[in-house]
Amino acid sequence: MADLRVLLLGIAVAGAAVVMLRYRRDMRAVRERIESLGSRVVRTGCGPIEYARSGDGYPVLVVHGNAGGFDQGLLLAGWTIGPAFEVVAPSRFGYLGTPMPSRASVAMQADAFACLLDALAIERAAVVGYSAGSASAIQFAICHLERVPALVLVEPVAPGKGPVMPRPIFTVFFRHDFVYWATVTFFYGIVAGPWAGVQGRLTPEGKAQVRTLLASLLPVSARADGSAFDTYVSTPGLFNASGSEYPFEEIRAPTLVVSAVDDLLALHENARALVRRITGARLLAVPGGGHMLIGHHDEVRQGITEFLRSAVALPPNQKGN
Repeated sequence: MADLRVLLLGIAVAGAAVVMLRYRRDMRAVRERIESLGSRVVRTGCGPIEYARSGDGYPVLVVHGNAGGFDQGLLLAGWTIGPAFEVVAPSRFGYLGTPMPSRASVAMQADAFACLLDALAIERAAVVGYSAGSASAIQFAICHLERVPALVLVEPVAPGKGPVMPRPIFTVFFRHDFVYWATVTFFYGIVAGPWAGVQGRLTPEGKAQVRTLLASLLPVSARADGSAFDTYVSTPGLFNASGSEYPFEEIRAPTLVVSAVDDLLALHENARALVRRITGARLLAVPGGGHMLIGHHDEVRQGITEFLRSAVALPPNQKGN
């Protein structure tokens, strides 16, 4: 019996060592991936802001979602925005290289977008906000309407009902890199469903895209402050938005809302209600794909590209500013 216990202990120790080696290898790859994307930090009147630029064409300010950063912005833009545009992807407050200011608000984040565009000498830019990034994208379109010729909201958080993560779960999974890594590595099937809509219907390509996005949230510890703000301040604020906090009728930019009918994280019914509250807004209803629009990226990219071309009067074959 003693020999069996020793054997089992040896197996457990060896297994733990293998897991830790894989974790360290994966985290090294995460750091190398982020560094390879070439972000910069610019000093502005709103504080330091991390950003990256990609492409050549009319500027599009890409506003990432919860647990994101400039890298998630580049990833999502690559999936859903055509090559006729230059992507400007900032890290919002509390994400990666952009610090969380004291007494932060969604309106302050919107002002920070204006400061970033000033620093980059960009007068006007179309805005594409993803998921929780819709809160500050909407505020930017309201408070700096002269700078926003077009607004696209992809799987947006919108007034209505929606899930809010309990704080103990958030603390465990989004402030500890190892816990999050182990969860998405060894329990992928459990966590993939809400992101991809209906479980069990993913193609190999779709599974790879879900894994890519889930892995792109690492290191979660470097995104935790921003994610906590999104989870417990901006998202509930938008769920329960009043007319004074979010006067949607003041949005003047042509607006496109993209929403999958089976999204479990940003409900389709909320997106439909949002479209009704923004004057002249259009809805691109996607028949499936969940919160990541899996299997529908080509359709979404075409819809967004056509909308942006029309809104900013970009000729079909013109790429420049």
